[in-house]
Amino acid sequence: MVVAVARLPSILSPIRTTTATPRRLPSSALRLARSRPLSSSCSASPLAVVASMESPPEGYRTNVGICLADPSLTKIFTASRIDIANTWQMPQGGIDAGEEPRAAAVRELREETGVTSAEIVAEVPVWLTYDFPADVRDKLNSRWGGTNWKGQAQKWFLFRFTGKDDEINLNGDGSERPEFCEWTWMPPQQVIEKAVEFKKPVYEEALKHFAPYLQSDPATSS
Repeated sequence: MVVAVARLPSILSPIRTTTATPRRLPSSALRLARSRPLSSSCSASPLAVVASMESPPEGYRTNVGICLADPSLTKIFTASRIDIANTWQMPQGGIDAGEEPRAAAVRELREETGVTSAEIVAEVPVWLTYDFPADVRDKLNSRWGGTNWKGQAQKWFLFRFTGKDDEINLNGDGSERPEFCEWTWMPPQQVIEKAVEFKKPVYEEALKHFAPYLQSDPATSS
C-alpha cells in the first residue's frame, strides 16, 4: 500500500449499543434493483493500490465514504449489495459537480439508508484512492455513461447514528434505486473482512483514522 499523508482539519465529538440481525429489503424492491448486475468476480480481483493525498488525482471519480456508527460508537452499519452476491460494504456515492464532500456524505447517507438522524463525528483528513479491477472498471464506466475513471478518490466521514433502528430504510429516500438488500451492525474488523477485496485497503485506512472515536464493545471485552 502506498500512502502519502497530507493534513486537513478533522472534526470530532465522540460518545453507547444496540445490536441487530440483518434487515432485509422487501422482495418487490429487490426485483426493481436487480437489473444490470456487476460480476461477482470482483471479489477475486487483485488488490488495488491505495494512496492518501490532499487533493483527488486526475482520472479518479470523486466520492464520499460513510462510516455510520451506532449510538454507542461500538458497531458500524454494513449492508449487503443487491448487484454483487455476498458482498457487504459501507454506504458511499459520487460527489456532484460543485458539491462539498460533507454535503455529499449527508445526501448519500439519506439516499441509501433513509437516515437523517445522525451527526458527523470525524473526517479522514486526506483523500483515500483505490483503482477498480479491470472487469469492474469497464462495467461501472459503462453504467456512468461512457466515462473512463481509473478508480475512486474518496473522502471518508464518521457519523454517529442518533435515531432508532426502524429509521433505517434500504429504499432510502426514494430518489434513487436501492443498492442494498439487507443490513446489520458489525464490529470494525468484521466490516473489513466482509468487504470486497479491492476496497479492503481503503476500509482499513479509514477505520484506522476513526479508531480514536470508536468504543470497545462491552459484549466482547474481557
